[in-house]
Amino acid sequence: MSALFFFFLQQNVLGGDFFNKVCGHLKLLEKEYFGLEFRHHSGHYVWLELLKPLVKQIKCKFIVKFFPPDPGQLKRGLTRYLFALQIKQDLSNGSLTCNDNSAALLVSHILQSEIGDYDEELDYQHLEMKHYVPNQEYLDHKIIKLHKRHRGVSPADSDVQLLEVARKLDMYGIRPHSASDGEGMRINLAVTHSGVLVFQGNTKINTFSWAKIRKLSFKRKHFLIKLYDQASCKDTLEFAMASRDVCKSFWKMCVEYHAFFKLAEEPEPIHKTLLSCKGSRFRYR
Repeated sequence: MSALFFFFLQQNVLGGDFFNKVCGHLKLLEKEYFGLEFRHHSGHYVWLELLKPLVKQIKCKFIVKFFPPDPGQLKRGLTRYLFALQIKQDLSNGSLTCNDNSAALLVSHILQSEIGDYDEELDYQHLEMKHYVPNQEYLDHKIIKLHKRHRGVSPADSDVQLLEVARKLDMYGIRPHSASDGEGMRINLAVTHSGVLVFQGNTKINTFSWAKIRKLSFKRKHFLIKLYDQASCKDTLEFAMASRDVCKSFWKMCVEYHAFFKLAEEPEPIHKTLLSCKGSRFRYR
């Protein structure tokens, strides 16, 4: 996803119009899974808002926004290819962490997709030139041994198999947001198709599924999760984040994920309390 393209736009173009131009250039039909991300003046990354002018939201990058539980079920080959590119990028920059066995298996599928069938000399040369995962030099032998098993697999099928391995990893689709819990312990919050997750480092320590959550909100820099009646714990959990802007950005991300994956499955009245927050008129469509 590092290719550079230039678009000539009118000064008052909306974010949504620009996003549609990008998707049109890529001939991408399943565009709902993707988004444009830009760096907010406060330093953190936020999603391009489609109904606001682009001039206020410049320097965007096109990446996957919504990670479905099974990306192999995406309908079009181009969409799966773009998802595979995202997995490669997350793997190379260290955001998709995993054990050595999983890392070697992922890279072996990438090799099959990029250079075709196993050739020991070519494999070693390619791995010397391109680095797909941190500390790759310690995994070369294991990667090549696994690549040997993929003979005859097409690039498109290799992408599908790459996604199949990636979706089972704890850090698949995770965009961690630093926070601290009620006891001051440093943790990371993330949102996925299943709900809100809590991590300590790269270890998942708690999951709040959408079915358990009664309401999500924020107050200043505090992110609040209100749960349905809990017999064994309090029904409101509070997490402190770096600033109000960071907290609001994560809340908006949760609203979008919930609406994208759950809103069509359940009656609308259930969601009015979950998606609304005093002090913000943000709604995801």
